[in-house]
Parts: sequence; C-alpha cells; structure tokens
Amino acid sequence: MNVLSLFDGMSCGQIALNQLGFKIDNYFASEIDKDAMKIAKKNFPNMQHIGDVTKVKGSKLPKIDLLMGGSPCQGFSFAGKQLNFNDPRSALFFEFVRLLKETNPKYFLLENVRMKTEYQDVITEHLHWIEPIAINSSLVSAQNRNRLYWTNIPNVEQPKDKAIWLKDVFELNTDEKIYTEPYYKVNNKQLSYLGYVGNSPKQATKVFSTNGKSVCLTALGGGQGGKTGLYEIPNTRTCRKLTVTECERLQTVPNGYTEGVSNTSRYKMLGNGWTVDVIKHIFGNMNELS
Repeated sequence: MNVLSLFDGMSCGQIALNQLGFKIDNYFASEIDKDAMKIAKKNFPNMQHIGDVTKVKGSKLPKIDLLMGGSPCQGFSFAGKQLNFNDPRSALFFEFVRLLKETNPKYFLLENVRMKTEYQDVITEHLHWIEPIAINSSLVSAQNRNRLYWTNIPNVEQPKDKAIWLKDVFELNTDEKIYTEPYYKVNNKQLSYLGYVGNSPKQATKVFSTNGKSVCLTALGGGQGGKTGLYEIPNTRTCRKLTVTECERLQTVPNGYTEGVSNTSRYKMLGNGWTVDVIKHIFGNMNELS
C-alpha cells in the first residue's frame, strides 16, 4: 500500500500500520519539524520525507491508498484562543482537503481536538459529510485524551476499556527532580486533585494521583508547572513530573522510540503525537489492504 501522511510528526500512524503488519510499499511524509523527522527516519529508514504540505502535489505521487493527518489544532482547541479557520495553522486543514481531492485515496483519516460544533461541521462538510467519532485515549492507555477522528474506514466503534491507570506505567526509579514541599490532599477520587506544591496558592502547581489517568499530554512536556501538572509518587508524600518514558507509554509508543534528540523535543513531539493504540484500533478495519 502507498501512504501519504500529512503533518506526520514522529510518524505515530506508521507505528500503528507497522504493528498491524500492513505491507507498506511507499510511505510519504509531509513534515517540517527537524527533530520529529529525525526520530521518524531513525525508526523507519525507508520512509520518504517530502517537505512542506503546501508544496506537496498529488499529481507527483503514485496512487495513494491511505491519506492521514492531524492538522495543527491551535485554532480549534477549547484550551486555545479558538480563532478557528482564521488561524493560519488551523487553515492548514484545507491542505488536507486539497490533497484528499488530488490523491483520491481508498481510505482517509483526519484527527483533531474537540472543538465547537460550528467548526466541527465545517470539517465534516469538506470531508464528504462524514461525521467524526470521538475517542478518548483513556480507553486504551493511562491518559485522558479526547480526540475527534474523521474517517471513511468502515465499522469503527469505541475501543474496549483496557483499565490502564497511571500507576501501571509509572517508573519507580528515575532521575527526575522530586518535590517534597508540603501540599494538601483534597480527595481520593480517580485523577485526584491533591493540592499545591509550595506555600503560595497563587503560584501553585496541581498535584495528581497515580491511581487515576494522567491529564492530556501537551507539547509543553511531562509536567513542569503547567497543565500537565505533577504526580504523587505512590505511597509517599513526594511528587514529580512525568518522565519521557512515561509519556511514551501514555501515547502507547514503544519505550525509547523518541531517543536521539533533547528531552524538550521528545516531550514536544509526544504531546503533538497520536495515541498509537487508538490509531491501531481504527486501522484494524482496513483488512483488505493487508
């Protein structure tokens, strides 16, 4: 099969295809982040990087069987400014639409964040009125990550819940800085909000329990005072940020897959990437291409 992957990043879609055993004749990847390209090429030497998506021409490629991509989401996200299609990054969605028309693949997959219905409907209209399916990565991993998937792959349903918790992927021995400042435990619910590190609530960092799921990974990393927070080390009164290996596990990426660049870049590409086991679940319905 011939694959065209737009906004390919570190090639999570290719991991899924590889693990499912699909025979890939050509894998064309449009990406501009040098570190993400380095990691993808390290793991898949035969893939072909073809540069900026705006310069990719379907007429220059062989017959494409699968088109996939997760166009930049900053203009759609509830967590962002919600500039919708006026944001030039989110407007790159229309490059996906253009190449969908130019390549006319048998299958396509577009991933994006949860967004206002009015934005979602615009995407649906441009993708042949195919409605997205909402899947939370929490069903197949220890991470809460709600995403929308538009695809013409048939019979895609919700994955079965594997009941994986953060404590199941948590490393007990790491070099990460451990915080021992006092914080206040609020409750014992799943994904507990345990309180604050430090004495000033105005400069507080949330601390979460490993008995639940992690919050959604972002490009900012594994918990550095931002939305990813810090996590209580089991059976202690200490906490730390997530390690890169833990973030790989939360995205169901093989351990060590992102080795070869700085930790900052590794956190970024994992936060921008896909949960591989969700993509495997979707691609598992493409049996006739195997």
